[in-house]
Amino acid sequence: MSISHAPPSSPEPDISGISISKDAGTGRPLDLQPVVPASSRRLRIPRWLRRTAGPILLLALWQALSATGVLTADVLASPGRIAQVGWDLVSDGSLPSAMGTSLRRVAFGLLFGTVIGTGLALVSGLFRSGEDLVDAPVQMLRTVPFVGLIPLFIIWFGIGEAPKIAIITLGVTFPLYLNVYAGIRGVDAQLIEAGESLGLSRWGLVRHVVLPGALPGALTGLRYSLGIAWLALVFAEQVNADAGIGFLMVQARDFLRTDVIVVCLIVYAFLGLLADFIVRSLERLLLQWRPTFTGR
Repeated sequence: MSISHAPPSSPEPDISGISISKDAGTGRPLDLQPVVPASSRRLRIPRWLRRTAGPILLLALWQALSATGVLTADVLASPGRIAQVGWDLVSDGSLPSAMGTSLRRVAFGLLFGTVIGTGLALVSGLFRSGEDLVDAPVQMLRTVPFVGLIPLFIIWFGIGEAPKIAIITLGVTFPLYLNVYAGIRGVDAQLIEAGESLGLSRWGLVRHVVLPGALPGALTGLRYSLGIAWLALVFAEQVNADAGIGFLMVQARDFLRTDVIVVCLIVYAFLGLLADFIVRSLERLLLQWRPTFTGR
């Protein structure tokens, strides 16, 4: 007595040539549900809205405290008052002139600091003899608070623009040195061996392997340096300054104008945010070859 077994269900091509799985008992197509990742099922809020929600809530709280009298004008002016004062400073030209002076100081300090810090890092990172000569003095100097050197810079360079640019240069140099040096020494040794096996010369290794590998660290150092450059500018412009955002703050302090002080602080913050945005855009442009985790 023979028992015939029904063959297992197998995909059958439909008229379009795409195989469709069918139920073994009924022969009807299976009701398949697409698998949707959990991250796709969450409510998607635009990123720009999420990023602006915090500052907007902070401004609303600030305005509410000012309107109810919890924050008085002599302690901290209201956002409305600060907006009005900022518009007045822009209208009479004092704020744009101060911003131009401050930006010029930061630009020169950043340029000199980038050249010095990167140059020292290349000498120390690429050559062992350079490391022996350069690294120890730099490590000693970077532990000295650069703000404490302001009186010495005034004695050396006078009370003009030179000491202000010098203090910004000093603040920029060390973060760039540390990050570029770490980037060079952090290049994978296997990449160096691969380059040597391909016949690259020493300059070829530096150009095609070491410098691209150190570029992420250099850009990170540039972001740190920009933040320190604005911090150094705040100190530099409050010592014997006759122009700049810091000079406006000193004048406002003498007359107890908290509204003008807050306007200057907001300008510092937005200039720093703009500089950081430029560097991050540069990172996305130069590091397209290095995909990274962007968060979930």
